[in-house]
Order: sequence, then structure tokens, then C-alpha cells
Amino acid sequence: MKLFEFEAKEILKSRGAKVPRSILVSRGDRIEDLLRGSGLEPPLVVKSQVLVAGRGKAGGVKKVGSLEEAAATVKELFEKPIKGLKPDYILVEEAVEHSQELYVSIIIDRNERKPLVLASSHGGVDIEEIARESPESIVRRHVNPWIGLRGYEARLIGKRIGLSGGALASFTSFLLTMYRVFVELDADLVESNPLAVAGDEVIPLDARIIVDDNSLYRHPDLLKRKGESSEHTPWEAKAREAGLAFVELDGDIGIIGNGAGLTMATMDLVHAFGGRPANFLDIGGGAGVDVVRRAVELLLEYPRARKIFINIFGGITRCDEVAKGIVEAIRSLGKVEKPLVIRLSGTNEEEGRRILMEAGFQAFTDPVEAVKRVVSL
Repeated sequence: MKLFEFEAKEILKSRGAKVPRSILVSRGDRIEDLLRGSGLEPPLVVKSQVLVAGRGKAGGVKKVGSLEEAAATVKELFEKPIKGLKPDYILVEEAVEHSQELYVSIIIDRNERKPLVLASSHGGVDIEEIARESPESIVRRHVNPWIGLRGYEARLIGKRIGLSGGALASFTSFLLTMYRVFVELDADLVESNPLAVAGDEVIPLDARIIVDDNSLYRHPDLLKRKGESSEHTPWEAKAREAGLAFVELDGDIGIIGNGAGLTMATMDLVHAFGGRPANFLDIGGGAGVDVVRRAVELLLEYPRARKIFINIFGGITRCDEVAKGIVEAIRSLGKVEKPLVIRLSGTNEEEGRRILMEAGFQAFTDPVEAVKRVVSL
């Protein structure tokens, strides 16, 4: 479960960390009145609160020089979708004058089965970009989960990214607070990027927290909030309502597979032959006619998918059930203008092929041939 930036900062603040002064504006609020009564002094930063990365690059974070400009920007951002999501909240906070931007996060290293602290003197960009351009600048330190992060370890990390004096002491305290949040919330990620160095203090200009969904029963306050705002696009939300595992991507080839591994391998194949997947859609093992029908109907309506590739390896999933689902979806929607390429192999394969052939569709056996076909269309 992803938390909004304002939620992450409030959690850090409640445990002693210093965060920028701010006000949260909800959709429908009287924006001008809230800003005038907030006590905030320009310059300000106006931030769209959506649960996706890359808000700044997408125009969802803007610096403004007056309360009037802030009000206008808030109204603008409420109507500006970021990666398909329109915000229900906008965070307006004081701009922090700073001399340096850092990166710091705590994640789970599943290979080592330990928390891992990542820190860098290069903040404000994605960690992947930092790793690519300045890999030597990233400090990595595993934490013994039985002992926890110790003060001397936090100080050592701060020293290794070039901090000293009051800024080092502030960073040490902040990192220990981050680790406390990481443990108390059963988090998969606690991150600040950028973490600003302002004189002798470090202040998170942005904060992210992702909580392990499997632990939400231990956090009833978060579980209650889970349904209030979604990290899912409208099409992802529609798919979830239909009981489908669906993720939007930016290509034009709709993908349906049975099983997450096969579906991801299918996407890799499409990439390898020059195509771009429009989505990830896993119907799961043992999918029956209704599940297949809902999946095919979704992609036939999904505007990014200009063509559809269905890749089924039948084990507990029966190929004849898949074929029936495909045919039912096409009949339910009437005229279908998108080309479908189908690969069937496995349980009841012959019967599945017969059903598809009677409906006017050829089913491939070789996934490579099928991928080449759908990419070439």
C-alpha cells in the first residue's frame, strides 16, 4: 500500500522529524480562504498528490511566488492528470532554501533477508539514474534486523555521503527516525528524495512510504484509508472490479496470459521482437469462461490496445474454456475492429482450436511465431 506524500511526512513529523510547513487542500475546499489562513509565506511549492513516481517531470510539482499564484496553480493541478490519475489532494508547502539535495531510503533486500539503507549525495533524481550515472556515490549498508539500525551506523552513512557537523547530527537523527517508521509500519520502502541540507538541518522535500499489504491487518488505521483513494488508473480500477490483475503500460499491444510468470515472459517476447505492451493482464491459473470473457472484453474496449495477443499455456487452465471465453467476449461486443492473435497450448488444446476455428480464428502453437505475427500487424 502506497501512502501519499502528505501522509508520509505527517508520519515522520509525528516521530520527531522536521518537515516543511504546509497545508493540504482537498477537492472542493475554498482554496483562497485556506491559503490566506494558513500562515504560509511565499515562495511556495504546490504538489499534486498522486500515488505515482515522476510527478515533477509530469508537471505535478510547481514553485510559485504568491498566494494568488498558489491558488491558481492548485486549481490547475486538480484538473491535470498525472499518468492517468487526477488528484483528490494538493499539498502546498513553504519552499525550503537549501544548499544540497541528498537521497536516502530503506528497502528490503530479499536476497539477504535484511533491511538495506541506500544513501547518496546526489538527490532529486531517480535512484536508477543515480546508479547509472554515479554508481560510486551510492552508499549501501545492510541492517541486522534483530538489532536494528544503530546510531553509529547512521552517522557512518552520513559521513560517507560527505556530511559533517550539525548536518551530520541532523541526518543521523532523521535516518534513525526513518528506520523506526520502517519497522513500526511493516514497510517495504521508506524514502526521502530529495532530502535537503538547509544549514545544520536536513529536511525532507519529498517522502514516500510503501507498507506491506500483508501487514495491513496490524494497521487498522491504514486499512480503513485504503479504499479512500486509489493508486490505480480508471482502467486498472475497472479491471479490479472485474476481478482481474491488470496494469496499464504505454504500448499498443494488449497482453493476456495465464499466470504472472507467463504474462511477464510474454511481455518480454513482445519487447524482444520490437513491440510495446499496452498492459499486463493475468487471468490466473484455472481461469474459467467468465474470467476469460471479462479479460477479453476489457482489452477490446481498452483504447491503448490497438491489437491483442492472448498467450495461454494450459495446465489447470483448460484451452477449451479459454476459447469459449474469447468467443463469448466477441459475441457480446458485436463487431470487433481490433486484430486478435491467439496462442493455445496444453490441456484440451484440440477442442480449444476447434472452437476458435469455428468462430473464424486461427490459434498458434509456437509463441515466437505468434509474437512475430502480432508485432507485424
